[in-house]
Amino acid sequence: MNIAYRSQHFQDWASQQWNIWRGQRIAPEDAPWLMGPCGEVGAQADEFITTIAADEDLTVDRNLKTGGLLSSIQDLELSTSETERLRPEIIDFYENTAAYELDLKIEWRSYFSVFGRLVSFLYSNRLKQLNFPMNQQELSDGINSEVVALRDPTSGKAKYTAWYRTFISSGRVLYSGIYSTCKLPSGKVCIKAVFPLPRGNATVILEPAVGANGELCLTSSGKKYGDPGFYFLVNDSKDCHWAQYIRSFRECLNVFVDKTGKLRAEHTITLWKQRVFTIFFKLSRRENSCS
Repeated sequence: MNIAYRSQHFQDWASQQWNIWRGQRIAPEDAPWLMGPCGEVGAQADEFITTIAADEDLTVDRNLKTGGLLSSIQDLELSTSETERLRPEIIDFYENTAAYELDLKIEWRSYFSVFGRLVSFLYSNRLKQLNFPMNQQELSDGINSEVVALRDPTSGKAKYTAWYRTFISSGRVLYSGIYSTCKLPSGKVCIKAVFPLPRGNATVILEPAVGANGELCLTSSGKKYGDPGFYFLVNDSKDCHWAQYIRSFRECLNVFVDKTGKLRAEHTITLWKQRVFTIFFKLSRRENSCS
């Protein structure tokens, strides 16, 4: 019987054990599209960044003024017609994320907010990861957004790009994840966001599409392992790897330019096809950033 790593908080062990029971054992070399950095027991927030850099002999480049979650929009391998239709403001955001400020508004579906508070109490506040905002007051002063590049010291090329976001009002961590692209077994290229957790990670794979008005639609929705969607990965006590595809948990992120010419995004999370919450983003280039 495969057992989760024992020397850690009980709730972390229990959730990992559940993922081992419900998931499937995988060989990393057979699933390069899914593999990503894992966290260490006791690590918090963005501490995984220095660990990855030390383990892989990379340099950490912080406080960037330019640089984005994607090195180029071409990384998504969209069709020619989709690329031509995609709004240039959206391309600029993904290629120059570090130059943008974020303002947020959140709307919870009332009965799911209890579940959100429970997750925060058991996991998010302690791990300083995946901290969904629970009320608008916490968002009143905005969000600190930092893009961090982990570079090969010889070539200077970024191997990983981390996006670290905190609440200005409290300093509490919102998200701290590694962003890249991956090619699914179907051949479809998607955006992959990896959020390191103790002895594993939560991974969201989002399939891109361009709408009729040039908006970018990213959806994590599928039917089976290998599809876009939400995954938990666990490294057990024997260093075996396990993955569980959570079909019931889905995300939809629409990035668009509104009628006033402002860049905005709407991020909706659903569970069992019921809306949990929606986050509304206003994305603005910093005044001192270069165009």
